[in-house]
Amino acid sequence: MKFLFSIEQWLMHQSWFIKMLLILLVVGICYGAYLVLGPKQAQQTEYQTEQAQKGSLIISITASGTVASTNARSVETDATGVVKKLFVKDGDTVKIGQAIASIELDQLGKQKAAQALSSYQSAKSSVESAKANLYSLQSKMFAANQKFINDAVARSLAPEDPSYIQQDADWLASEVLYKNQQNAINQAQNSLSSAWLSYQASSPTISSPISGKISGLSLQQGTVIDSGSSSSTGTSGTKVASIITDAAPTISIDLTEIDVSKVHIEDKATITFDTFPDKTFTGKVISVDTVGAVSSGVTTYPVTVKLDTNVEGLFSNMAATASIITQVKDDVVLIPLSSVQTTNGQSTVRVMNNGQVESKNVVLGLSSDTQTEVVSGINEGEVVVTSAVSPTAQTSGTQTRSVFSTLGGSRGGSSSGNAVRIAR
Repeated sequence: MKFLFSIEQWLMHQSWFIKMLLILLVVGICYGAYLVLGPKQAQQTEYQTEQAQKGSLIISITASGTVASTNARSVETDATGVVKKLFVKDGDTVKIGQAIASIELDQLGKQKAAQALSSYQSAKSSVESAKANLYSLQSKMFAANQKFINDAVARSLAPEDPSYIQQDADWLASEVLYKNQQNAINQAQNSLSSAWLSYQASSPTISSPISGKISGLSLQQGTVIDSGSSSSTGTSGTKVASIITDAAPTISIDLTEIDVSKVHIEDKATITFDTFPDKTFTGKVISVDTVGAVSSGVTTYPVTVKLDTNVEGLFSNMAATASIITQVKDDVVLIPLSSVQTTNGQSTVRVMNNGQVESKNVVLGLSSDTQTEVVSGINEGEVVVTSAVSPTAQTSGTQTRSVFSTLGGSRGGSSSGNAVRIAR
């Protein structure tokens, strides 16, 4: 402090001319230091590089969706009352028609069951009546045919003879009535099947509609089932469980009108699920709905992807992401997409040549999200620049990159992330 005070006292006693000389001397020293140190640092630029390599270019379309419920069926009942006994538990495997639970019907349940039984019995009587009419019409048809043979054919009547025409028409009319009655029997059988299913739905025994594994069984002994406990299944029945088959699950995704034309049946896909973040599954496209749906002015097209294998712990409506492989091109020269600059339709790539950076014009082919095919201009093994970091950005603690922003590495096992310092 005493030294600085002495300097200050000395400066106060100097002339204005001496003071200006001292100022110019300090400025000159600073400028000289800049000339010596500044250019040296300015000449240092760090480049991120990768090698051009031959490999397979995989082009895919990625979209989000959910696990579809196509391999599951709801177990529902129209019966009302109290659960008296359970015959299965959650996770059990059941056969079609196997009893799941029995219900002690309340008054409303008994009324529904009685009405359903009455409808079933009525439908069964209709089938028997239709069969009886069929037999009667069959007899009339054979009689008309025999009369036609005995009278018209045996007597060799001419086709234009009135007796021939009348007997032929009687036979054909009876044949039409007989065939129509066969259709009537089929309709009566369908009504009988429907009545039987309605009776089963309201019966005191809940049965499995298909074979599979019980899931989400919400019943226990003493559970009350009433008409107000219906779930959001869109039907009048109360959902009590689901039956899941062993079919491989499917994923439903929506594609835009730009992407849907690129996807075809049997295209391979990779699928990931939020519930399995560290696993990737494979599958293929099994359905493309080209009709689509419009919502808020946006058209989307549902696509169904089937997994190659079943997945334990995968449930309906879980979130999924599918990448559908639309094209694969083998044995092509690949470079990162981040190494390409395009100006006025001309694509260029910066390469390292004997320690110096130079720009080359290139002709590109197909591109994926991270890589592009080089048709000409770059050979396998050449080192391309993917990004550059200025020394100013390094010293300030930030990285200001050029237009070669890092968008991702090569899939061909290239030396991603190599750094080279070059003197310009």
